[in-house]
Amino acid sequence: MDQPNQQTSGFEQTELPYQVRIENFEGPLDLLLHLIKKSEINIYDIPINLIAQQYLEYVEAMKELNLNVAGEFLVMAATLLQIKSKMLLPADEAAEDEEDGPDPREELVRRLLEYKTYKEAARQLDGQEKMWREIFSREPEPLVAEVESDETSMDNVSLFDLVDALKAIVERNPGKTLIEIVPDNLTVRERMNVILETLEGKDSVSFAALFDGSCHRLVIIVTFLALLELIRLRVAHVFQSETFGPILVSRTFSLVPDPAELDDLDAEWRGT
Repeated sequence: MDQPNQQTSGFEQTELPYQVRIENFEGPLDLLLHLIKKSEINIYDIPINLIAQQYLEYVEAMKELNLNVAGEFLVMAATLLQIKSKMLLPADEAAEDEEDGPDPREELVRRLLEYKTYKEAARQLDGQEKMWREIFSREPEPLVAEVESDETSMDNVSLFDLVDALKAIVERNPGKTLIEIVPDNLTVRERMNVILETLEGKDSVSFAALFDGSCHRLVIIVTFLALLELIRLRVAHVFQSETFGPILVSRTFSLVPDPAELDDLDAEWRGT
């Protein structure tokens, strides 16, 4: 059974007490659809060896980024490995296994197509809701209601697009730096403030620009976690102005982070 190449992620294993829950952004089916789209694969004929290896590499990279990988991601990993093992069986043995149908990938493809259909329908309904909100007047809602929403400000950009962009940034930095001193004030809250200051007075900045001047990988990772928190709080918005264009980040000026919540993040980061 093939094992994922541990060097492909480009990240160093870093011990961070603070974690971001990725279920606030994406799930395992989102990751599979991202891999299928990225590799331009026919969803009806998934090369399970390739997808399983890429999937495990992404899960490993997310763990190294200190993203809290939910159990459902590990369940999907086990499912992919089970399908892979069935496809490695000789034809006569595979024919005897009628429990999951003639093609072990059949159930996975059905789930992906069903999920994709619901996701596209949800996106269309969300677009209609935004249009109706501009047409029909209604009483303004408290800002806190928007902050507590499960939706995140990610337009045509997924968590895995951000991970891909971050991998490219990390790979551009040398593996070893002459100066290994990490700033004492390196906290998620401090990096959130730096990002907000960078976005101040600008329509948008490129994702890569948020990491300019960061030569230490720990600083890069903490900056990435800070951006995810701003996205989760709907204070920052990420998008692409054109297909396959650079990822851009803008500030949602109508909202500001709750200082109390930032204090909680600070305490969690420091392990207090």
